[in-house]
Amino acid sequence: MPLREDVPSPVRVSPAKVGLPALRSEQAEALAAWIRAGRRGQIIMPTGTGKTEVALAAIAETEVATLVVAPVRDLMYQWQRRILAAFDYDAGIVGDNLHNIKPITVTTYDSAYIHMDRMGAGFGLLIFDEEHHLPGKCRREAAILSTARMRLGLTATPELSDGLQKDLDWLIGPVVYSMPFKKAKGSTLADFDVVRIPVALNDREQATYDQCSRAIRHFITSRRRDLPGYTWRDLCKESGSDPQARHAQRAYYLKQSIEDRAAEKLRVLEDIFRLHNGRQIIVFAGSNAMAIEVSKRFLVPTILSHTRKRERLAVLEDFAKGSSPVLVANRVLDEGVDVPEAKVAVVIGGQGSTRQAKQRLGRVLRRSGDARATLYEVVCESTKEVERSRKRRRSDAYERTVHRRI
Repeated sequence: MPLREDVPSPVRVSPAKVGLPALRSEQAEALAAWIRAGRRGQIIMPTGTGKTEVALAAIAETEVATLVVAPVRDLMYQWQRRILAAFDYDAGIVGDNLHNIKPITVTTYDSAYIHMDRMGAGFGLLIFDEEHHLPGKCRREAAILSTARMRLGLTATPELSDGLQKDLDWLIGPVVYSMPFKKAKGSTLADFDVVRIPVALNDREQATYDQCSRAIRHFITSRRRDLPGYTWRDLCKESGSDPQARHAQRAYYLKQSIEDRAAEKLRVLEDIFRLHNGRQIIVFAGSNAMAIEVSKRFLVPTILSHTRKRERLAVLEDFAKGSSPVLVANRVLDEGVDVPEAKVAVVIGGQGSTRQAKQRLGRVLRRSGDARATLYEVVCESTKEVERSRKRRRSDAYERTVHRRI
């Protein structure tokens, strides 16, 4: 019996290009490479080099119903605003308790996974922003359940610790354009320095830190006498029923809290604020607790994952105008969110992820004349933070940079 295809053709759209930005040479190269590859593939460009502009140009070029998939609601609404500015078109929204499908629609990965079985045949082009979120066990369904032949993936950091980035080749398409960080530095992106500032725990913090370390080490050692392959994951499983495991787990989190919220970090942060008085500064904390502590100590605004949309927009607008010269965040600004121009960033905590390091660095690298950017990294000596700092700086974004230790 011959096969019959009943999938409807997606509608054609011809949005007005009222505010579509002109592409720079590298952006035009990326778009051309994607078109040559059959309008299917991944574009890898450093944070701040304008991947969104490439995607908007792809929407204009294909003139077909398009679904843009973003990691979080903030980015979903940011895409809606960018589409409105470029095409004078109010894109539909699927997510955040809204379900308004239009020929150009924006959604989140979670909403796409939930609704793609019902809306997947309506789009001819899928755009996956921050594509490294796609290969997860559930989220990949957003690509599998769509009939869209044209697919565009965007990211600055495709690598995943579990190696699942290889699945992007069949979920989206092969890498068609990859821009090395060194090509963008000093041209599209600003030149920058990395300044590493080591700090010490005070006597009380150090005593508690050492006590916690001994408790964890003693528990793990005792467990491994009977179970040689005992790991941290096993400890977490036991913490619900074993008081000793629960005590060791609490000691671990207390160690993290001491590293993250060391008193000396606040003193150094005050010195940096004085040194760069009058300049806009972004502070990246390692936890919500530290972000709030910085906010209260210096009376500066903070944006956290639970900050409401209206408040976030107001904070970013005040930062852009200079009304609030300092902006504090935990992880909410790490990825994708357009941040007003700033040339100074301070990392006072975070993960050992090179992705996070590259994303945070990208927040201050948008080129503005010949202004040089500075990234301060405040690290507690004689703690696990030193190791995390080393891991972060293994990214190619930190190659041949000036590292100054104060």
